[in-house]
Amino acid sequence: MKDIRTGILGMGKRLGSKVVTNKDLEKIVDTSDEWIQSRTGVVERRLIAEGESVAVLASEAAKEAIKNAGIKPEEIGLIIVSTITPEQPLPATASFVQREIGATKAGAFDLVVACPGFVYSVTISDPMIRTGMYKYILVVSSDTLSTITNWEDRGTCVLFADGAGAAVLGAVEAPRGLLAASIYNDPTYLNILEIPGGGSRRPYTEEIIKNKEHLVKMRGNELFKIAVRTMTDVAQEVLEKAGFTIDQVDHLVPHQANIRITDAVTEKLKIDPEKAFSNIKYMGNNSSATIPVSLYDLQASGKLKKNDIVLCPTFGAGISYGAFLIRW
Repeated sequence: MKDIRTGILGMGKRLGSKVVTNKDLEKIVDTSDEWIQSRTGVVERRLIAEGESVAVLASEAAKEAIKNAGIKPEEIGLIIVSTITPEQPLPATASFVQREIGATKAGAFDLVVACPGFVYSVTISDPMIRTGMYKYILVVSSDTLSTITNWEDRGTCVLFADGAGAAVLGAVEAPRGLLAASIYNDPTYLNILEIPGGGSRRPYTEEIIKNKEHLVKMRGNELFKIAVRTMTDVAQEVLEKAGFTIDQVDHLVPHQANIRITDAVTEKLKIDPEKAFSNIKYMGNNSSATIPVSLYDLQASGKLKKNDIVLCPTFGAGISYGAFLIRW
């Protein structure tokens, strides 16, 4: 009997079409190109323009992933869209994506877990692929963080961006495929990164909007330490689960939150910095889309090859975090 694992069969990406540089941000907040680059690594970010939305980005990324996987939309059994900026409150953004790509025979739902959304989606899809429940699962991570960013807050507006990454998951034969995965959430720190207003607990009011409590609030210094610790710990955990050492990893592809976080995790894991991928310089932080977009870019560069070992750790609001190890 064949040893079946979950593999990534095809990938796609779509970024917002509007380019916003650090020089552009100097005109609206008290900041500078040097300050932004030294603290975040970002030079420019991509935001949505007129006619674009979270579902538009998601659908375009999904179409490319399906094409690259060499399958038909009707073959997809399940669609998972990870987003914290839905197309509208109801129905799920996954429904809009499903309609656009023509996946008429699929189940579809949204996953709200912020930046670790892609890792969560792959992890929960794994048993459904391995058991044959679904032949193909489409996972899409799409966020338009520009729509929930306080553009007067220099601590957050310099970071966030809009984009989508998609992957078609299906069965592959060992030794390729998903080797190990772990996902967690620690609510001890749920107030460090949040949008406090606009939900059922504190519905929209004039005061909520006036105080910009419907937009992202982040305590960056505290979050930095938690991010480095959680990403390092969960990365080491999945390596141990799979029976691998850090030296056997060919590519470290972490959530692109901040170049300083990537550098710190790279150092903590004691992995060769040349193996650590980063594209935040020209993309910004687009939440759960950063890992699939990074995998797409790494593959497009020709550096990601068949049978390479890839480690993907992530963290986000909640505090949610996780990682997976995959043989490409």
